[in-house]
Amino acid sequence: MSIKSLFAARSMTEGNPSKRLMEFAVPMLIGNVAQQLYNTADSVIVGHYVGDNALAAVGSASPILNLLLALFVGIATGAGIVVSQSFGAKDRERLTTAVGTCLSLSLIASIVIMIVGPIITRPMLELLGTPESIIGWCTSYLKIYFYGILGFFMYNMLSGVLRGMGDSLSALVYLLIAAALNVILDLVFVAKFGMGVAGVALATILAQFISAICCYAKLAKMTDTFDLSLKTIKLDKPMAKHVIKIGVPSGITQAIMAMAGMVVLNLTNAMGEMVIACNVIIMRVDGFAMMPNFTFGQAISVYTGQNVGAGKLDRVHDGVKHGLKLALSFSVTITIILVLFGKILFGFFTNTPELIELAIKMMRVLAVGYICVSVTQILGGIMRGCGDTVTPMWISMIQTIVIRVPLAYLLAYLTKSAEYPHGAPIALFGSMLISWVLGMIMSIIAFRSGKWKRKLL
Repeated sequence: MSIKSLFAARSMTEGNPSKRLMEFAVPMLIGNVAQQLYNTADSVIVGHYVGDNALAAVGSASPILNLLLALFVGIATGAGIVVSQSFGAKDRERLTTAVGTCLSLSLIASIVIMIVGPIITRPMLELLGTPESIIGWCTSYLKIYFYGILGFFMYNMLSGVLRGMGDSLSALVYLLIAAALNVILDLVFVAKFGMGVAGVALATILAQFISAICCYAKLAKMTDTFDLSLKTIKLDKPMAKHVIKIGVPSGITQAIMAMAGMVVLNLTNAMGEMVIACNVIIMRVDGFAMMPNFTFGQAISVYTGQNVGAGKLDRVHDGVKHGLKLALSFSVTITIILVLFGKILFGFFTNTPELIELAIKMMRVLAVGYICVSVTQILGGIMRGCGDTVTPMWISMIQTIVIRVPLAYLLAYLTKSAEYPHGAPIALFGSMLISWVLGMIMSIIAFRSGKWKRKLL
């Protein structure tokens, strides 16, 4: 296999399913780890060079960021499904229209967020009861991020197009370049120029712009597969409607999770800066622990989309067992690593012994849940790849709104004490674990019911 062929679009409609999934998923897994490094580098650097309150500020900004970006992330998911099905069907015209429409949607979404985001940032932070000691840092971080949101949108959309055509390796290379640049700029802006939280936001958006430019340059050269130029970047209404129809349920799912995170953040903020910082550390490490689950979920979705487009439905069914085997293997391994080496990992974020100890206890609560999430992601990925994004949406809504949020507040009420007058941290992470377990059970029931197969017809 030549070097050039490694960085080309790749069909997943032939060959051993496990091999095809691994060829696609491993570069994407490395890329997702690099993506997670964006936020982790921010947290590690501000935690060490500015302090625990700055670390808490970066983490407290995340739920608002996730909420405003949720709908777009869903549309990007819809775009990936349409691209993978068009590529599997070898429909050049439809693929060209899909890519042009997706880029147009990215530009529109960027303009909206650049206007709305900075206006609502401070009021939302106040509504969530963000401590006065960190609210200024949170505000500056979010405003800078929103002003530079175009790079984030364009990279996610363009890399999604690359992956939809089976080329996860090119997206990986561009992301690794951006991740390295992000860490360097973090150190320059924070350690050298003393820009604090604002510095890490600026570093992130600059790195995202670089990765977006690289992705566009790569796609513009793929003239043997589809056409990409300024003339083809236009909004095709039927295609936009189709992409949004598929993507909106995923966007709603993301929005619900973000809103739930904001509601729980209100509870977290009431518990004080120590618990806020603990939550930030756990969520950063959690991002890595979840990586195999989300990666194989995305991989099986592309695999399914391409095979649906090619009319090879027997390979869709084969993909279930192969996907589960791979996802569970990775998930179990990472869970063991977290349990055994958690103290070392948390030591990268802070030098405070009490904070490290609290984080270790909470991570042990979550550990087994990662295995449950791997099952949920694979089954949900199959459904989404077939075009059924509604069923996973309902599962996420029930899992988050009906189970996780009420349970967090109930456990907080039951665990109030002199040390934790607003509830113990176990309320935050215990409720998360229980919601993951029940989410897996609901996913299995929905998948076995077979209703998602109607989309194939």
